[in-house]
Amino acid sequence: MPISELCNREVVVAEKSLSVAEAARLMRTHHVGDIVVVEQREGCNYPVGIVTDRDIVVEVVAAAVSPESFKVGDIMVPEVATVRESEGLFEALRYMRDKGVRRMPVVDGSGGLVGILTLDDLLTLLAEEMTELAKLVSHERLREAAART
Repeated sequence: MPISELCNREVVVAEKSLSVAEAARLMRTHHVGDIVVVEQREGCNYPVGIVTDRDIVVEVVAAAVSPESFKVGDIMVPEVATVRESEGLFEALRYMRDKGVRRMPVVDGSGGLVGILTLDDLLTLLAEEMTELAKLVSHERLREAAART
């Protein structure tokens, strides 16, 4: 199954010039732990970095600096790891592991942002799949018991 069918297409984005304080407010408003930093080209968003709630804590809060004095471009993780929307789940998971990231923007063939793949979303999906498998086993046992009685 391609990642395009699994990724979250509602991505909170910002340009490099957004203040860290405003980025934190966006994260709170949208209940997310990251913002994808983008550059607009020809009407399309291209990911150029990512800022996580942890980046804000480590780079700004723990350093006791004003979140208004920093821009997301100052603290973003540059060289953001992305995955193409046509990749499969296994390949995307392997790439996330290899890069050591929990969140990965999903891009189209030209590198434009189409969604985001997060570890939390994948864990939820896999838990749902495992629950369905467990129900199948249970249902099969009940069906067999009823047929053999």
